Amino acid sequence: MGFILIFFGVLALIAIIAIFYVIAQYNGLVSLRNRFKNAYAQIDVQLKRRYDLIPNLVETAKGYLKHERGTLEAVIAARNAASTASVKAAQNPGDATAMKELGASEGALAGTLGRLFAVAEAYPDLKANQEMMQVMEELTSTENKVAFARQAYNDSVMVYNTAREVFPTNIIANTFNFTAAEAFVIDKPEEKEAPKVQF
Repeated sequence: MGFILIFFGVLALIAIIAIFYVIAQYNGLVSLRNRFKNAYAQIDVQLKRRYDLIPNLVETAKGYLKHERGTLEAVIAARNAASTASVKAAQNPGDATAMKELGASEGALAGTLGRLFAVAEAYPDLKANQEMMQVMEELTSTENKVAFARQAYNDSVMVYNTAREVFPTNIIANTFNFTAAEAFVIDKPEEKEAPKVQF
């Protein structure tokens, strides 16, 4: 009789340890998921700042670039598309489709800004405009902050994805529907760097 009690006592102890292990792993995954979502929130703050600066840039350049209306309209269209993609990604930073759309729209925005900067080089008065120089400086600073925030987000995503893929945590992750998160990647190598601004 004593052996049976010991046997059931050991089984109960193993069950309690297993339950606490599952709870600890679940809470760890929740913590890591919240970290990458918070890291995306930091990107979102910087992207919104940049989206707010772009209309000022276009408005300042508009007076000088009267014959470059198509370039200015392309910048605004790319900014609006990127802003829309950013809102969608902010709703669920773990959504792979939303993050890929954001990466693509950010790449397109970087490309159109690059064309605007190239066109602006041909206008010495615009390059010397104090307001334009100030907006460009703020935009460059914001681009750097976006790059740092993106790196922090991608690092958080990597830690989360690694944790949810290792055994035996992957069983808990699959059971409780912890899906893989998508890194924020801009596809074209030349678009990964902030636009170079020289006035």
